[in-house]
Amino acid sequence: MSWELIVKEKFSSAHFLENYKGKCEHMHGHTFRIEAYFRVEQLDESGIGIDFTELKAYLRSILPDHQVLNEVFDFSPSAENLSKYLYYKIKEKYNVTKVVIWESENAGAVYSQD
Repeated sequence: MSWELIVKEKFSSAHFLENYKGKCEHMHGHTFRIEAYFRVEQLDESGIGIDFTELKAYLRSILPDHQVLNEVFDFSPSAENLSKYLYYKIKEKYNVTKVVIWESENAGAVYSQD
């Protein structure tokens, strides 16, 4: 028996895409949304796998809010690369199964280890 927990957060950052030809090669910003999925195998005595408050606080502590992503990371900060980076960052502490990064309402990337 297992459960999958989902936590969502937002962060606002600027970036540009390296080695890309088009309007996104120029600095621009997004209000990114992250969805992180966690697997738990058991619940505590109150019926909780992992407290949502704890998960959301951890996400807020690692998200690059109000930063220029190209100055923070040593990779091109595409949605694909951000989802992979945040997956492994979260995995250092929790049993994350996938991370979704939305850079707009209609465009995002999912990373999972399969």
